[in-house]
Amino acid sequence: MSQPTERNRLDGEASPYLQQHADNPVNWQPWGDEAFERAREHDVPVFVSIGYSSCHWCHVMAEESFEDESVAGVVNESFVPIKVDREERPDVDSTFMTVCQLVTGGGGWPLSAWCTPEGKPFYVGTYFPPEPRQNHPGFRGLCERIADSWSDPEQREEMKRRADQWAESARDELESVPTPETVGSDGEDTASPPGDDLLDTAAAAALRGYDEEHGGFGSGGAKFPMPGRIDLLMRAYAGRGRDALLSAATGTLDGMANGGMYDQIGGGFHRYAVDRQWTVPHFEKMLYDNAELPMAYLDGYRLAGDPAYARVASESLAFLDRELRHEGGAFFSTLDARSRPPEGRRGDDTGDSDEDEDVEGAFYVWTPEEVDAVLDEPAASLAKERYGIRSGGNFERGTTVPTIAASVEELAADRDRSPDEVREALTAARTALFDAREERPRPARDEKVLAAWNGRAISAFARAGDTLGEPYAEIAREALEFCRERLYDADRETGALARRWLDGDVRGPGYLDDYAFVARGALDVYAATGDPEPLGFALELADALVDEFYDADDGTIYFTRDRDADGTPDDDAGPLIARPQEFTDRSTPSSLGVAAETLALLDGFRTDGELREIAERVVTTHADRIRGSPLEHASLVRAANVVETGGIEVTIAADEVPDDWRETLGERYLPGALVAPRPATEDGLDEWLDRLDMTAAPQIWADRGATDGEPTAYVCEGFTCSPPRTDLDAALEWLETREGSA
Repeated sequence: MSQPTERNRLDGEASPYLQQHADNPVNWQPWGDEAFERAREHDVPVFVSIGYSSCHWCHVMAEESFEDESVAGVVNESFVPIKVDREERPDVDSTFMTVCQLVTGGGGWPLSAWCTPEGKPFYVGTYFPPEPRQNHPGFRGLCERIADSWSDPEQREEMKRRADQWAESARDELESVPTPETVGSDGEDTASPPGDDLLDTAAAAALRGYDEEHGGFGSGGAKFPMPGRIDLLMRAYAGRGRDALLSAATGTLDGMANGGMYDQIGGGFHRYAVDRQWTVPHFEKMLYDNAELPMAYLDGYRLAGDPAYARVASESLAFLDRELRHEGGAFFSTLDARSRPPEGRRGDDTGDSDEDEDVEGAFYVWTPEEVDAVLDEPAASLAKERYGIRSGGNFERGTTVPTIAASVEELAADRDRSPDEVREALTAARTALFDAREERPRPARDEKVLAAWNGRAISAFARAGDTLGEPYAEIAREALEFCRERLYDADRETGALARRWLDGDVRGPGYLDDYAFVARGALDVYAATGDPEPLGFALELADALVDEFYDADDGTIYFTRDRDADGTPDDDAGPLIARPQEFTDRSTPSSLGVAAETLALLDGFRTDGELREIAERVVTTHADRIRGSPLEHASLVRAANVVETGGIEVTIAADEVPDDWRETLGERYLPGALVAPRPATEDGLDEWLDRLDMTAAPQIWADRGATDGEPTAYVCEGFTCSPPRTDLDAALEWLETREGSA
């Protein structure tokens, strides 16, 4: 029979991940209606392969199977093969990943799925080796068996029944909206938010899973950064003062910062560690990790006072500014894990490694000889001991992933020098090693600008400026402006906010995480700068979010727009078997949780109460889910807490927030606090209201002008506010007194 697809069509796609596969002999098609129509015409299954540009095992499977002519022949003859960039199509990824997790108990990338021409999967997995290995079937043989089964009418019917069952299970999981009885026998409304004890329950669960020896969560296998859990531990400690909670939070921060997951030479975090000790990472550097983790370290610094945490946050943000920032202000997505080894470094002793091939971690690892070539003695010995760089190494080919192997105090005692002298020498050595590393072949960079990930980076930079004393708020503002100018168009028929910008090419529409994360970033920029324009943008995005994603009948906010509304999310959306919701925190926070929390916070700038009502409805709808597993729903727990307590609000009436007030706010641990600057006078406020097209002052600003022309603070918590204070410390003392009496 003729092949259902005549050629690889990825050469017309902008995605760097899809471009990586544009030269494969596999006749890849982009996800869309046309590919599935081709499968129906030729009566063949669809093979869907999902990954992203910096995915290590995606590279491996491509090299082993997708670049093999004989394997490609099998795939091309029997399937319509589709490649999906999960970062551009998180809806597709979420649906197939849910099926994979339900069926196999695990997931990951590359994600491989064989589907009916209607897009329903009947066989799923992740990485498949070219030949059978351990419990994994070989990819080519698997494709041949699936094709043979599809050709058998009885087996095909069984495959279709399985696909229908799996699709229904995915819909149940992703679209689940409980319909509890809301009226009791006495006629009282029993539906309510999940309650304010969730924070303590979630933190207690995190504590039970804490690795006391190495930090982090879980006692075996890979270690992933879980900033949401760290945040819950710190918030619970601030409320209860239980030392074990703080120890678990700081122990995790220490474990990550001292291990190889943190780039000890250049700053910034790799994706995760493959071992319990945090020593060897998967080396890709993602924008979202280097946005989420600095926020956790900043809070660790504010709560525990350890300046090392501020340094890690500063270095990670500096990495983003240096290596992932577009000249227009926004941030690119990823640095690859692999690159060519530096000149002179050979492979292992077998001699079968080619230094011209890309190798995982090549840019970041060291040998003792490479350190010696950069530094003279005694600096070389000091650096090698500090970072654990030794013969044999801790990684492949005798190389070493730098870690903090010896403390400054230990090094000082061994050398009979003061700690300050050692720190100074280490700073100079590190700078020299960094400069030398800059001459190495660099990892490839995925230059997609994703709205959602930029939203998290915007929040990180906006929240860092007052703490670190750097002009980070201006960096946040520039990134926000990029998103507004190049990704946002209120007149766009398929959604005001697009998902992705890449070298002028815009692909959309945006998903819930795009709207929620950018709206929260805009709110944070307003808080950091006192400029009302970002606030206005946040409110615009909130209205669009409600219009596009909120379903009043179901009481929830979906991840995708309603395809039954006028028009479709994308002219080539392809078949989607479910309309997902994003409940849990994964590598990024739950978009549902961030959306609900952001709506609750923005409600203070509205006079109708609608946004708070929606946030309350959402956490009430999912109250049983949140109560049942609060640790897995950290962002929804935070949203429920804001709905329940109102959160902390700090309104500041001043034409410009004094620098020492900014410093105070940057140093204090005020979890989730909303800082709301407003003009000192009512005339100034009226001007703001005109600019924001508001007809009346919202509650958070109303009747909160400056006292005697002096900057004045109003601090609120639990829907109760302090008297106006011209001394910020005095206003915050009211908060501490209130907490102490609670």
